[in-house]
Amino acid sequence: MRILLVEDEIRLATNIVNGMREAGFAVDHAADGKEGLDYAEQNLFDLIVLDLMLPALSGQEVLRILRKRKNLTPVLILTAQEGKTTIIDMLNSGADDYLAKPFDLGELIARIKALIRRSNGAASPKLQVADLQIDTVLQTVNRGSETIDVSPTEYRILEYLAYRPRAVVSKKELLEHLYDYNWEHHSNVIEAHISNLRRKISLPDGEPIIETLRHRGYRLRSGDLT
Repeated sequence: MRILLVEDEIRLATNIVNGMREAGFAVDHAADGKEGLDYAEQNLFDLIVLDLMLPALSGQEVLRILRKRKNLTPVLILTAQEGKTTIIDMLNSGADDYLAKPFDLGELIARIKALIRRSNGAASPKLQVADLQIDTVLQTVNRGSETIDVSPTEYRILEYLAYRPRAVVSKKELLEHLYDYNWEHHSNVIEAHISNLRRKISLPDGEPIIETLRHRGYRLRSGDLT
């Protein structure tokens, strides 16, 4: 999953970026509101973490513009303004959640994961597709009773597909959601990881649970696809 952090306090931003990357997210960072708005409108993100007090363009303005332009990416507000009026205004303007500064990094990560689950229609942190189960908290993969060892990138690909069972996901979409702006995108990277995943999670003599649709992309078979 790919996250945009819009935060002008460099030390805090560095800590947040490092923590989110350790949690398995791809992260882009913008240091002011204008740059954040440009990032949000030119790239695909699964969630935006947005500070309110920003140079160039305030967090309130960024949020207002995004929602006015029908950008529905979930937004978590970071605020040092603890007044209830500010919080109510942000939620009424389209924010999905907020966290008051100072905050615990673990709580921020947990809220990010919860918002991503909610935006993908998943109530539980455990995703189930056929007999494949993905625990988004522990970041573990099981097929039936067997635990499958996957790399961090393989896990991120599988999690992204599991949030979209039956949907065809293109290589381009995977690249845009799994890597940040500085990554040099190569579609053959995705192909290599898919190949490894298919080898690890497929059952002997069984239908591969990761299906390749020529010139279109990939999808997880839910057991009833033909």
